[in-house]
Amino acid sequence: MDFNADYTMTIDGRAITTPGSIEVVNPATGEAFAKAPDCTRELLDQAVASSKAAFKTWRKVPLAERQAMVARAGEVLIANADELSRLFTREQGRPVAMAHTEIMGAGQWLQQVARMEPPVHVSEDSPTQLIETRYVPLGVVCAIAPWNFPVTLSMWKVAPALVAGNTMVLKPSPFTPLCTLKIGELFRDVFPPGVLNIISGGDDLGPWMTAHPGFAKISFTGSTATGKRVMESAAKDLKRVTLELGGNDAAIVLPDVDLDAVAEKIFFGAFFNSAQICVATKRLYVHEDVYDGLRDRLVAIARAVKVGDGADQGTVIGPIQNKRQYDRVMDLLEDARRNNLTLLHGADIPQGGGYFVPITIVDNPPESQRVVREEAFGPILPMMKFAEIDEVIDRANDSDYGLAGAVWSKDVNKAMDIARRIETGTVWINQNLNLRPDTAFAGRKQSGFGVENGTDGLLEFMAPQAVYLARG
Repeated sequence: MDFNADYTMTIDGRAITTPGSIEVVNPATGEAFAKAPDCTRELLDQAVASSKAAFKTWRKVPLAERQAMVARAGEVLIANADELSRLFTREQGRPVAMAHTEIMGAGQWLQQVARMEPPVHVSEDSPTQLIETRYVPLGVVCAIAPWNFPVTLSMWKVAPALVAGNTMVLKPSPFTPLCTLKIGELFRDVFPPGVLNIISGGDDLGPWMTAHPGFAKISFTGSTATGKRVMESAAKDLKRVTLELGGNDAAIVLPDVDLDAVAEKIFFGAFFNSAQICVATKRLYVHEDVYDGLRDRLVAIARAVKVGDGADQGTVIGPIQNKRQYDRVMDLLEDARRNNLTLLHGADIPQGGGYFVPITIVDNPPESQRVVREEAFGPILPMMKFAEIDEVIDRANDSDYGLAGAVWSKDVNKAMDIARRIETGTVWINQNLNLRPDTAFAGRKQSGFGVENGTDGLLEFMAPQAVYLARG
């Protein structure tokens, strides 16, 4: 693939260039390697107008035909996964094989969501009247996707919104716009013009979109701080919102676990994608009886995995995706050093301009430390001892976030009891990072607002309409 090729936006089914551009940086080198279009206000207006016009006809397309087109989009994504994965690694940093897995998985996600359909609830069906509640599309959706899983989290929005009968203007992160723009090119032959517009731009574009009066709904994935600004912007004209935000996810390890069986699963549940996952384990609570054994195993894994450029053979953990996040993670690491916390590092990191951070386990820090209280979103894992179940549940729940959590134990009943007491939208038992298109994903507290995935996620893109029919 020619990484320096021209990248275009998709508006009304056509390739659109812009007067200005934004640079796209390879996080493994810290150097720009391509340019993406920088959308203007006028082009944003065109994209919204195109989607608004398309909505008039798209909403009337029979559900089965919309489903077939979304499924076809999944096939196109899968067919182009090899080429897209190399571009993905160049802009996002993740090793190529794992990039390929994301693109294939996103294609399969489209195909599975394409089988969903909204329910119809019948309250009464009698000789005197029929009362039914059906679900109808909202209109034009504003979708804003993040840089950590740029393809997957875009398709989480595209699939249900289009199946539901909405049209969409999608904006990828300015840090990772290229794969999404290329997908826009591929989808021009799948969807009618205006049904899915894809635009890119700098930091101004997101606020322009969330304030735009032409959108009926905003679907946003990103940080809690930005999510609050999105919700404030949406409030001005009461746009509907779905916000999938940050998490400081706790995992609890009970003393009956088989350390050799679970250590690698726990490690990658924390550090996969350089720990840039909203539902990654970010606080690890381990019973004091098995603490030392698990800590030593995790450090040994960290020292064995290769950290480097995702394009290089054998790389397991890539760089932090962008300089802004790299600086934040390094500041958290420096704060831990200033407070004399015990830091256990993994393998050496490449020297040079890339945004590499050593895999770091923080050995039993006080709960009050920033490295425990804040979401790192980088490869720094605080690991803490506990003695009593009630105490550790209180510690796990003592957070502004409530996205996900995990429990590790051979005693399934005890693990289920703990899971029910954890204040998060998702809890895993003896597994990690398992999300499905048919299962609701939602955050509590400051981790989000609304639902993605499952029937509940589909209905987030629809409005209930009660119809009363008099008979006789």
